[in-house]
Amino acid sequence: MEKVLILGASGLVGRALLDEFKDRFDLYGTYSSSLTSLPDEKQFQLEVQQIDKLKEIIRSIKPDIVISCLRGDFDQQLKFHKELALELQHTSSRVYYFSTTNVFDGDFSRPHTETDLPIAESDYGKFKIACENMLKEILDERVMMIRIPAIWGKNSPRLNLIRESIKNNKVINVYSNLVCNNLLDVQLAKQLRYIIEHKLKGIIHLGTKDSMAQGQFFEQVISKLEGDQSILRYQSYQDKDVTYYFQLTSNREDLPVSLQSTNKDIIDYLV
Repeated sequence: MEKVLILGASGLVGRALLDEFKDRFDLYGTYSSSLTSLPDEKQFQLEVQQIDKLKEIIRSIKPDIVISCLRGDFDQQLKFHKELALELQHTSSRVYYFSTTNVFDGDFSRPHTETDLPIAESDYGKFKIACENMLKEILDERVMMIRIPAIWGKNSPRLNLIRESIKNNKVINVYSNLVCNNLLDVQLAKQLRYIIEHKLKGIIHLGTKDSMAQGQFFEQVISKLEGDQSILRYQSYQDKDVTYYFQLTSNREDLPVSLQSTNKDIIDYLV
């Protein structure tokens, strides 16, 4: 069994990965809140500021695979991932780094594929681009960039926010002219397992194979929850007569259709 270290294993994505990978890999995880799904000796409390502790964990485990789904201060994350890459530079370990649609938030004119040059305006997007470039420079083909859209799950912050808003009759602001795609935590875990097992390389865009305006997606979720859609407050992103795209699409053909989903699939699963 290959040893897999999941950085950020107590988050939404990390928990889904632990569940999907438990019968296939020798799993280790770092957490901010403890992990009931791993034995004590295979879980480590770790903050992004704790570089020396990170190195100790890497040297102790000697992981074949490291998956990063960390969150935190951007500058500290950049330093953390640089030290991670340098620690793994002269090993055979592979790194799977979760990036984001935001690396393209400087161009909303169209959906973006893996071959498009990232262009970001937000601090978050710029940080993710910097981290991608740094990891690529140090690890070359041993780092895979997994770019993902908004992640949903049955106990995700996004869905919980909708439930709370319905319960308390609280307004949710949505864009009527911003086209997005989405992804389930459990679907992402299955896709990443396939990517790892088949040793797919390079940049990989994940997300629903169709797209939907943000407002329309929220409408359908609220309808399924039997909530009042009047809590939605529609607004236009920039020019109301223009359609904007905050969407990842893929020009790769190495992920099977059986592992892809639509927005309807996501909504049906959530509710």
